[in-house]
Amino acid sequence: MNYLKYTQYVYLAFAVYFIYDGVIKINEGNDGATLSFIIAGMAVFMFFFRRKFARKFDDRNKKQ
Repeated sequence: MNYLKYTQYVYLAFAVYFIYDGVIKINEGNDGATLSFIIAGMAVFMFFFRRKFARKFDDRNKKQ
């Protein structure tokens, strides 16, 4: 399960993309910028959640 250490960074990539998308939408005056920022916030939350889960998983494996 070594891939769990790296999949958490996908969420950061999504967050960066949706922040960029939200800024572009604000500058163009389009609707939906708030939705992009909400999705970016959720992606950042998921990054920290997955990182905590991966650490917990590694600690459990080390104890066994």
